[in-house]
Amino acid sequence: MVVLAVAILARYRRNLAGGWRKTYVITAVTALYLNVFVLIVQLFEKVPSLHELAPKGSEPPFAITQGVVMVIFIVLGILAVKGFREQSVRGLERGTRAA
Repeated sequence: MVVLAVAILARYRRNLAGGWRKTYVITAVTALYLNVFVLIVQLFEKVPSLHELAPKGSEPPFAITQGVVMVIFIVLGILAVKGFREQSVRGLERGTRAA
C-alpha cells in the first residue's frame, strides 16, 4: 500500500515533474512485481503439480521461479525508467503532445 501511495502522490500531486517521473515508474513496477510475487505463491500453493515441486514454498523450484521473475522485473523496470519520455501529463490528458 505504501508503494501505491507514493505512486499516486507522484502522479496526481506532483504531476510527474522532475524526479517524480522516475519515482512513479519505479513504484508502479514495484507494485506490479509484488502482485506477481503473490500470484506465484498462490500458484505454488493451489496448483497440485506445482505444489508437489515445492510443498513448503522454500524449495529450489519456488526460489528459482521467484528469482527469474525478479530479474525480469528489474530489467523491465530499468527499461521503463529509461523509456518514459518527458511529456506534459496535462497535455496528454487533453490529447495534445508537448514539444
